[in-house]
Amino acid sequence: MAVKERFDEDYYERFYFDHRTAVTNQAEMDARGRLIAGFTDHVGQPVKRILDAGCGVGLLRKPLLKAWPKAEYVGLEVSEYLCKRFGWRQVGIQDFTAREKYDVVICYDVIQYLKPLEVRRAVANLARVCRGVLYFGALTKEDWEENCDQSRTDPAVMLRTGAWYRKELSKHFKHMGAGFWLIRDTPLYVWEMDTAGRA
Repeated sequence: MAVKERFDEDYYERFYFDHRTAVTNQAEMDARGRLIAGFTDHVGQPVKRILDAGCGVGLLRKPLLKAWPKAEYVGLEVSEYLCKRFGWRQVGIQDFTAREKYDVVICYDVIQYLKPLEVRRAVANLARVCRGVLYFGALTKEDWEENCDQSRTDPAVMLRTGAWYRKELSKHFKHMGAGFWLIRDTPLYVWEMDTAGRA
């Protein structure tokens, strides 16, 4: 199914707007926004520009701008419906060609919809535009089998292992844990025991 047909009003009604079937809610995303802001402030990354790649209905916009009220928030979406409704830029991160740099880049619950070559292009683009902090999440095979509520989760994705994603991201980023990555050439640092180093 074409992207603009798949991610239509019915899709977002089911997974976001109807509280009986929604995969998340504003309270959960407010907490996630505070987590992103807390980590970013902790490592000392000043924030003037935020990129939310695959922003959906924009549930992270409010908490992020509450944390950084003077920052510019840019949302990317492939859904024609959402772009018309919310004014996001209509492009997937795998095809994003803008040259701007962003202090915080978010790519949450998006990449599992992409084919392997698209994932690699997406990760390269995340690295190209990220000045400091990346917050990344994707539904993995283990999540599908053990963690998520399958009745509220879109099954039409490509399930991969967490190790597969970590290998791709590690080409450009340093893993901090809890979904956070730092671009490899950043002057930011954290103490060794604050990272997701090897056991």
